[in-house]
Amino acid sequence: MIRVVVADDEALLRAGIVRLVETAPDLEVVGQAEDGTEAVLLVRAHGPDVLLLDMQMPVMDGLDATIAVHREHPETAVVVLTSHLTDDYVLPALRAGAAGYLLKDSTPEELHQGIRAAVAGDAILSPRVARHLLAAAGDDVAGHRADARRRLAVLAPKEREVVTALADGLSNAGIAARLFLAESTVKAYLASAMSKLGTANRTQTAILAHEAAHP
Repeated sequence: MIRVVVADDEALLRAGIVRLVETAPDLEVVGQAEDGTEAVLLVRAHGPDVLLLDMQMPVMDGLDATIAVHREHPETAVVVLTSHLTDDYVLPALRAGAAGYLLKDSTPEELHQGIRAAVAGDAILSPRVARHLLAAAGDDVAGHRADARRRLAVLAPKEREVVTALADGLSNAGIAARLFLAESTVKAYLASAMSKLGTANRTQTAILAHEAAHP
């Protein structure tokens, strides 16, 4: 059973999210928070697999909560569920360690899959978020390109090929097919690359590779 804490400051909406999460037989909500501070405390108390949280909340917003949870409880995956698709949140949340960024117009199936993907170490983005991410990374890349290239320089050639394919949006199976590798080998290269880069998940790694490759 995947254990989830839900954080949203709107009580009726939070209750609806909880009901949607629990329609999946493998998902269980173990706590509900109305702000970021309470979310961090619940993660500390329950040690959930996933924190599902909004971005704009009182006391402590979702971005600061993501930073705190990733720092104090890296075993808990953070999945953003919000209506806010802005430069103030998308890239900062993913850079801070969020494993996924979903919008509140997502389907129940997309919500369930996003939670499962986060636990599996993958990442999932709403389609509009993915498009925004590429545009935002392109606009913001000037300040990060040199650092990204310096960090990627530590990778072995095959690790860099795997990370580059990841930035193209390929799954492990897709990377394996492109590079003529076993999927288990792709996972090993990716794990090694993430360790060297100090990235928390696939999304952070893909953003870094995208920034390094941007002209």
